Amino acid sequence: MAKKSARPAKRPKIRDVFVPRPFDGLAAEPEWVALRELVPAASAPLKLAPQLAEKYGDRPVLLATVLPLAWPAMTKPDGRVLIGLQRHLQSGDVSRDLAAALVCALETEPGRTVAVPALPGEGPRLQDVLADAPLDITLHSGFEFWLDEGAADDPNVKASLERANASVYPTERLSAGPALYWCRVSDKAHVRWVLPDEEDRALSALSRLSAADALRLGEGTRFAGMFRAHGLLVPVWDVPVEPEAADWEAPTAEFAKRYAEALAVTEPETPAERRAKQGLLGRQLTLR
Repeated sequence: MAKKSARPAKRPKIRDVFVPRPFDGLAAEPEWVALRELVPAASAPLKLAPQLAEKYGDRPVLLATVLPLAWPAMTKPDGRVLIGLQRHLQSGDVSRDLAAALVCALETEPGRTVAVPALPGEGPRLQDVLADAPLDITLHSGFEFWLDEGAADDPNVKASLERANASVYPTERLSAGPALYWCRVSDKAHVRWVLPDEEDRALSALSRLSAADALRLGEGTRFAGMFRAHGLLVPVWDVPVEPEAADWEAPTAEFAKRYAEALAVTEPETPAERRAKQGLLGRQLTLR
């Protein structure tokens, strides 16, 4: 009989630990998801938690959808800190990754390159290092907000900025709900909404609306499906290209009312609603 190995069981690496809802507990969870997955160019100031503010002072911190070369963080000579939300390397806990980038930036001398570990290991998360407050989001048509005054005079910087700006597609926030965005990508336009509600309740409400043929936003629109991002559901509509974002304020407000009514229903789902749910699940994608 072969001897059993005396080696202890292999510990899971940090990248093996997947947190399905990393922004849960933040005041603007749906907006964090939207900025991470939907919005090309936006920024929002962040406020440090009291313990970090006491240690590092009142340094301005700016959340950005993307930083140059998808850097996780950068510091400016005047002490400002920028944190990139859309980045390539990450562990299984986005919140931990972003908190590590923030702390590394605060520890870095202003104006110097910030070194951020790809796999930060255990430590504080966004919920620990930020004050609990909504996001004051500014949408941008380009990434000029990256640059200090006069930096675009450098031909290399200018060329890099032009390449980055070429990836930005028109995006506007709609007022019917948090994290609700209209966008135009090439010859198509969409409305996408990161629903703030717990996944099962949101799916049930959408299923009730689907069974009642009440998912569309109006004539010429199509419910394209939905995807799951960081533990929240994101329904997507295809809409006509020509109308501007403002023209979708009323249709999305009407849908938000129908959705709220469906969300409040407590009776068991009907057979038609259960079939509609299976149809929605069959078209659902998951983003991590």
